[in-house]
Amino acid sequence: MVAPQEKSSKKMKSSKKMKFASSSAETEPTSQTTISDDSKSGRGMSTMPRVVKRKLQKLRPIVEYNKRGKGIGQAHSEMQSYIGVLARSRVPLVDMKWSQIPKDIKEQIWEAVDMALVKWKDFKSTLTRHYILPYTNDREKLSQPPETYKFIEKAQWDAFVASRLSKDFESVHSQHAQIREKLEYNHRLSRKGYAGLEDQLEETMPGVEIDRSTLWKRARQDKHSNIPDPKVAEKAKLIDELQKQVSEGKSVYMATMMC
Repeated sequence: MVAPQEKSSKKMKSSKKMKFASSSAETEPTSQTTISDDSKSGRGMSTMPRVVKRKLQKLRPIVEYNKRGKGIGQAHSEMQSYIGVLARSRVPLVDMKWSQIPKDIKEQIWEAVDMALVKWKDFKSTLTRHYILPYTNDREKLSQPPETYKFIEKAQWDAFVASRLSKDFESVHSQHAQIREKLEYNHRLSRKGYAGLEDQLEETMPGVEIDRSTLWKRARQDKHSNIPDPKVAEKAKLIDELQKQVSEGKSVYMATMMC
């Protein structure tokens, strides 16, 4: 016979193992999503360190959805919590409506959320380039989703493969390839992009104005600060000459130099 106090204690320990719980009537009965009881114990504001840690480790939890298209499961709960962190940490606590929140703050939040679109397109591109196009003559290899992405349902995979092997996609893919070939001055930036590069330069070059020409050249340098491509190096040299003319008080138009 277990004393009532011991039962209560065990129940509390048990509930804390379930980090998330479901409060939505629209989720399927089988969902496991919940809210932690930790909020009742007066814990501090969540900064979602788990999300940040997984991002550094390049781990990608899969968000599950029920038949109504509503997100369910722990990954969905963490995604919602992360959006909440963005709202709490970036939106001022002032007495105003959402429509009155400064536009730049809203854009910062939307940029983080909209990244999902970029990742979705990148994922489809990865599947196409690495798991479909190299095996157009080996249908056996295309019969199942890649081992790395076991979460892809076979029906979806088959439909995706068919779309990538269609004449319409072949035409679009060919057009994009031709456009890429015409790009003379490709940058060497990773997914951090120009915004990430600018942020990095502002930290390493305090007090120095980071103009467009500086970004253009730095984006095309290797890790040793060299520009391997001769054509790009020639263009960078021309930019340096024009910058020198500007410093000497001469009027030049540099925008066309960085196309």
